[in-house]
This record gives sequence, C-alpha cells and structure tokens, in this order.
Amino acid sequence: MPRIHHATREIQFKVVYYGPGLGGKTTNLEQIHKRSNPAHRGKLVSLNTESERTLFFDLLPIDLGQFRGYTVRLHLCTVPGQIALDQTRRLVLRNVDGIVFVVDSQRERLDDNIASIRNLEANLLLQGDDPSRMPLVVQYNKRDLPSSMPVSSLQEALAVPAGVPEFQACAVKSDGVFETFKAIVKSCMSLVGDPREKPEGRMASMLPAPLHSSMFPVAAMGAAGSDVVRDYADRMGIEVPKAPRVPSFETV
Repeated sequence: MPRIHHATREIQFKVVYYGPGLGGKTTNLEQIHKRSNPAHRGKLVSLNTESERTLFFDLLPIDLGQFRGYTVRLHLCTVPGQIALDQTRRLVLRNVDGIVFVVDSQRERLDDNIASIRNLEANLLLQGDDPSRMPLVVQYNKRDLPSSMPVSSLQEALAVPAGVPEFQACAVKSDGVFETFKAIVKSCMSLVGDPREKPEGRMASMLPAPLHSSMFPVAAMGAAGSDVVRDYADRMGIEVPKAPRVPSFETV
C-alpha cells in the first residue's frame, strides 16, 4: 500500500525481500547499495548476529526520481530467515507493497524454500493481504554453484506460474540483482496510476485479480483457507485482524 503525500509530492513504497535464511536477501541489498548513486540512496542499516544471519532486518532507502511530478521513494527491507524470528518477519511485512522471493537454488535447500514460501503465504494472510494479488518477483539465486537445481525443477517445486517475473542470479557477483530490482519496482509502479488523482495517505497496492494462485494454495481456498490460517494463528498465539483488507480499484 504505497503512501502518497500531496503536500510534499511524494510516493513511498516498501518492498520486502523474502526467502530462506542465508539465501542471498541481504546480499541483494548490499549490491544495490554498493552500485547505486550515493546521492540517491540512504545508508544501508543491517542488524546481524555473530553468524552473519540477519537478526532483525536490512533497510535501504532509495530515491527513484520523479514520476508525474512526484518524487518516488522506496524502502527495501529483508526479513530474517530463521523460523524462530517469525514475529519479526510479520512486523517487517506490515504495509508491504511488493515481494521479491529469493530462492536458494541449491538442491539441499529445496525444503527450506518451500517452507519459506508457505510461511510468506501464512504471514500475508494473517495481516489481511491476499498473496496471490501481491506484486511479486521470483529470483533464483546461487546459480553459479554446482549443487544448484535446474530452474525448471525449482519452478515446478514452488509452483511458479507463467507470467510471474523470474530472474536467475548470482547475487555475490551482482548478476541478476538489478534486473530483479527493476522488475519489482515496475510491478509496484504499474498500480499507482496518476498520483494526482489519488487520495492522501495509503492506497491499495494489490493486483486486480489473483495471478499467483498456484504458489499460494491456501489463499486460493477462499473461506476454507481463512479457517486454515486462523487455526494456525490460534496454535501459535498470533492475533489475527478482524477482517482482511479488500482494496477497491479504479480504471486509470
């Protein structure tokens, strides 16, 4: 849900890089920070443990320039990959406008990738967002490693449908990093339309129709899926919103 400020003529977006621990989420942000214009980016803030795993989040503010007379400001965030920090992941996902799912291509990490995408689905549903309508880009990272699976096998295992932007990457070399970044920005911006015609504050940032249903089977179940998520929330002691956000759309 981008935030529009008419007085300052600004549009603010939040993009979250999601995926299994040590899959390359932080490396993506480090490469974007290192290779972007210092005049157009803020400081990369990372809170890490001694093992270099992200403890809370990475945050990178970027100024993308002008769009129809409005300055576009983007906040890139990552989430911790460890299951034990799921509450932190939910906090970081609040008011998200787009998701980059970073797949660890190594064969031994397949189950971790599947668990992470199921966790993403549950956490988005718990905060009232439909993951099948969220702007999404999939990045297959670590393509340089000998244990990397064929992309076609990863697509099948994760049920990535046709039409979802996908990129192969080696984030440590910056390969595929900016292609992924540009794709998620384009997807988010496509929903804004003319900001001059939008109300002040947050606006809906979801696709008009579900496009990723195969990746998020619980969301596709409708009311039955809501019961599944609420049962999970009860077991985990998670507070669930009383009603999901159902955005309205205008034809621009």
